[in-house]
Amino acid sequence: MTERQLIQELVALREAQAPPSVAAGALLRTGLADAYFPLETPLGRLYVAHNEHGLSAVLYAATSNDFERAFQAELGRRAFPQEAPEGLERTLREWLSGDLRHKLRFDLRGRGAFQQAVLFKALEIPYGQIRPYSWIAREIGHPNAGRAVGTALARNPIPLFIPCHRVVRSDGYIGNYGLIGPEAKRRILEAEGVHLGSLQALAQRGVRYVGSDTTNIFCFPTCRYNSRLTERHRVMFSSEAQARAAGYRPCKVCRPAA
Repeated sequence: MTERQLIQELVALREAQAPPSVAAGALLRTGLADAYFPLETPLGRLYVAHNEHGLSAVLYAATSNDFERAFQAELGRRAFPQEAPEGLERTLREWLSGDLRHKLRFDLRGRGAFQQAVLFKALEIPYGQIRPYSWIAREIGHPNAGRAVGTALARNPIPLFIPCHRVVRSDGYIGNYGLIGPEAKRRILEAEGVHLGSLQALAQRGVRYVGSDTTNIFCFPTCRYNSRLTERHRVMFSSEAQARAAGYRPCKVCRPAA
């Protein structure tokens, strides 16, 4: 399409004379609207929106019309149904299974610097592991901003793929989830292999960290190195101070402490 033809389409759209197909095409090509498609996930059918910058939204909605209304209310632009681009749906399914060999891009335009820092840090939490809100706050250089981190994650426009479900309360309980609710958070974590029953039992006992008496290293309970520990070599700690007083140092992989 030439520039002249595109301008003609936009003029027709402005004058409300363009047929729906032309209106959608013009808005999508000029970046004034996003495309979307339904995706079956462990949480049921969700709608995924995207544009040339990457994924822009993942929302639950009862119908496509409901999604379009919610998308426009949240992002201020329209969304039109289209077939998923070649390879994108496959990549999304790979991500849901923990396979990150293919990269995804995310459109976080309009989000503040703090929220973007929070969301990109959440992307670093491995599949099947969890971290507390305070971990993200410390990692992004705002150690006292745990509550603000929670607010930023609650407004995550691209849940599941920016995995805010892997961030939990500092006391070990899973907390809320903005996509559908805490039960959905529980389901997706269990689908990733997180043993929530064991974690809740640790939380009830006040255990925050697990150490190895062979390496004198302490980790978050879901750190992959804990899976190698036999019960006889596990040492439980209720705080970083307790672990350090016992002569343990923090894991360099899960980074439970500064």
